[in-house]
Amino acid sequence: MSNPLKNFLRPLWHRYRHWRYRRPMPSETSKCRARLAPYCIGDGVDLGFGGDPITPEAVRVDMPAQYGAVGQYQAQLRGDAADLKWFRDDSLDFVFSSHLLEDFEDTRSVLREWLRVLKPGGRLIIYCPDEQVYREHCRKTGWHYNIHHKHADFSLKFVQDHLAALGPVRYLVATPAVDVYGWDLVAEKLPPKPGSPA
Repeated sequence: MSNPLKNFLRPLWHRYRHWRYRRPMPSETSKCRARLAPYCIGDGVDLGFGGDPITPEAVRVDMPAQYGAVGQYQAQLRGDAADLKWFRDDSLDFVFSSHLLEDFEDTRSVLREWLRVLKPGGRLIIYCPDEQVYREHCRKTGWHYNIHHKHADFSLKFVQDHLAALGPVRYLVATPAVDVYGWDLVAEKLPPKPGSPA
C-alpha cells in the first residue's frame, strides 16, 4: 500500500478501533498527572487542555475550535495560548501545558508570554514530546504523526535554551525521558536580578 494512502487510512483505522472496542483514548495529561499535578497549586491555567485539565481547579484555556477532546470538561476561556490577554503580569501561581508548545513556530515568544503571567515563585509546568523520539515511535508503531509540530529539534534542551535567554528560572524538575516519548519540566520563575530590566 502506498505511503499517502496508509497515512490517510491509519487515523481512520485507529478511530474505528477505539469506537469498536469502546476504549477511551487516554489524554496526554493523564500520563503525567501523578508526577506534575502536585506542582499545580494555587491560581493557575491549563493551556490547550483538550477536555482533561491537570487539576479541576485550573482555569481551562483552549482554542475557539478545540484541537482535541478527550475529557468531559469544557473550556472556560477560548483564544490563543500565545496571548494570555486575560491575565495581568505576575498574577498566576502556575502555568501548565501538555503537548502544546511544540505546535508554535516562535517558541521563545510563547514562553515569554507564559512567564509574564507567572508571579515570582510561580511555576511553569510543561509536558511535551521529544520530537526525534516521537518521530521514531510513530515510524516503528505506525501511529499517525502529528503534522502540527514545528521543530525537528524540539526537546527538553531546546526549551531550556529558550528559557535561559528569557530570564532567571530555577529548575525543580527537568526529566528528558518519561513515558514513551515525552519529557517533563517544572521551572520556578525567579525575581529579576537587581539592575536588570523587569
